[in-house]
Formats: sequence, structure tokens, C-alpha cells
Amino acid sequence: MALLKKKSQEALVSDASTQIADERVKTESFVARFMKRPELGAIAGLVLVVIFFLVTADPAMFTLAGTINFMTPAAQLGILAIGAAMLMIGGEFDLSIGSMVAFSGLFFATCAVTWGLPLIVCIPATFAVAAAVGAINGNIVIRTGLPSFIVTLAFLFILRGLSLVGLKLATGGSTQLRGVRDAIEGDWLAPFFSGDAFTGLFHKLAQMGVIDTFKNGAPKVPGVPVEIIWFVLIALFATYILLRTPVGNWIFASGGDRNAAANSGVPVDRVKISLFMVTACCAALVAIITVIDAGSTDARRGFQKEFEAIIAAVIGGSLLTGGYGSAIGAFFGAIIFGMVVIGLTYTDFDQDWFQVFLGGMLLMAVFFNNAIRKRVTGER
Repeated sequence: MALLKKKSQEALVSDASTQIADERVKTESFVARFMKRPELGAIAGLVLVVIFFLVTADPAMFTLAGTINFMTPAAQLGILAIGAAMLMIGGEFDLSIGSMVAFSGLFFATCAVTWGLPLIVCIPATFAVAAAVGAINGNIVIRTGLPSFIVTLAFLFILRGLSLVGLKLATGGSTQLRGVRDAIEGDWLAPFFSGDAFTGLFHKLAQMGVIDTFKNGAPKVPGVPVEIIWFVLIALFATYILLRTPVGNWIFASGGDRNAAANSGVPVDRVKISLFMVTACCAALVAIITVIDAGSTDARRGFQKEFEAIIAAVIGGSLLTGGYGSAIGAFFGAIIFGMVVIGLTYTDFDQDWFQVFLGGMLLMAVFFNNAIRKRVTGER
């Protein structure tokens, strides 16, 4: 009897072990994996927005010129949104990135115009200053334990105020510093941050009749704006970091459960501070691009971009609680944003509806992301 009981227990343990093993080696279908991806909501939203404008907008919106028209603001916002998304995945916020655009623009323009430095000095110096401010933000958050929301909200006002005061000092009372284009004219680095790429290719395509031209034969779209190139490259690089490197695992772990990550050997503090620096450098890149394009900088540059970047990141699948998100999702979220901003000008709708649409998209994205999170974690 005892022998039979022992064999029965062994059989139960064996069955349980087999079931556990089966659970561990169980594979999911592509559809099941895709349904759990954070960027799913942004892709679905983009499809809906495209369908909406295909029905309501002038067909010119989806020509090559129209596409470049809405991709340009999407790219500028998207660079900020990708940085914001990575920081949110790491469990923190940065509300100062809009003001950082203005502050970095002031520093960059001062280097180029007032001090007469070449771009090979101005650009690294601007990134260094932005990274230093990001590090200050991160260290204050880590060392004091204050919410990053509060710390970076304070820096939102500090940097905006410094931009205003600095411009008045640099210009003798004006809130705008001009002369950037004249100062950098002929600099070999300028084409990497301003103008269009692949101009030769686009001229050949125009000669072949592939793309639209003006009456004089010049292409209506001379090339791809460099900010779009930066936008795509940063999205790809950030996605690679998040999904294919140990650093990406550290970022997700730091935002998901700080204590568990630290106990597992993850350098949580260093990861978070680095993410603040990366976000600030994304703002500096946008500042450099926009200042060179405009030929000037002003105190209101980047105004409210922090909120738009966070909205694009949330639409792209990043959770406000951290530990979940996607750089590609932020990429699509920014495209949705740019498409709506410019797309409304191709319709008969009042452009003020943009604010309503943006708020609705944010609310739907939060609901959708929350549902996906519960599906992934098994919460009820």
C-alpha cells in the first residue's frame, strides 16, 4: 500500500514537472506576440488617421510634397518623443525638454554668432551643456528622492527664464538672436544639420518624370529634410538599444521594479541619470536643427514641446508607471501628431479641433495601453 502511494506521488510530481516544462517551452504565435507589443496602439491609431484623411483631406496631402510637409514637424517632435519614451520606460519624467530646446538654442547661437566659433566646436559644446543639465536633473531626483515630475517642472521654469535673461544679455535687450546663417556659412558640418539630403537623387528622379516638377524642370521636393533622417536613425538606434542590448534590459528593469533591479545588480541610479542626459541631448539636437534652419533663436523656442513629446510617447505605448514602452511606438506617435497638425490644413475642418483630437488620442492611448499591460502581466 505504501509502495503504491509512493508511486502515485512520484507520478503526480512527474506530471507537474512535465506541465511546468511544457509551459516554459510553449511558443506563442506571431499574432499573440504582436498583440502584446506596446506600439500596437500607435500603429492602429496611425491606420485610422490615414483612413480619416484619405476620406476628408485634399489628395495633395499624400503626394510626396505633402508627405514631406507633415513628416518635418513629426521628425522634430519625434526626436524629443523618443528620448522622452526611453526615460518613461526607465520610470522617470522630464518636463524640462521644451525649455531645454530654448536654452540649448541660446547656447548654440551664442557660440556661433557672439563668439564666432566653428560648428565643430559649437555642436559638441551644446551637447555637453545639455548633458550636464540632464545629469543635474537626474542627480537631484536620485539623491533627494523627489519625483522627477517636480524636479523637472522646476527646471522647466529655470531654463526658460535663463533663456530669456541670456538672450537679453547677448543681444542688448532683445529676446531673439539672429545671424546664425551668416555665422556658419560655408561650414562643412552645416549640411548634416540643415537643408535636404539626397538632392542629386531627387533631381535625377525629376528628370526621369518619377516625381513632380515645376515648369522649369526643378523637382517640387528637392530632397529629404535632414531632420527626418535624424528621426529615423535615432528611432532605429533606440530600438536596437532597448531590444538587443543589456542596457535595454537595464532600462526596462529600472522602470519596472527599481528595488528588484538593484538587487539583481542593475546600476539603477546610473541608468536613470544617463536617460536624463540622453533626453536633454535629444532636445539639444532639435535646438541645433531648428536654429540653423531658422537662422535665429528666441526665448519661446520649444514652448510646450515637453507635453507634446510625452503625449507622442504615451500614444506610442509608453506607460506612465514605467517599465513598458517602445521607441518605435514613439516614432509612430510623432507621425500621428505631425499628420494631424498639418493634415487639418488640407481639410475644411477648423484647425482648433486639433486640441480636441490630441486630448482624445491621449485618453484612448492610456486606456489601450492599460488594457495591454493587464493582458501582459495577467492583472485583473
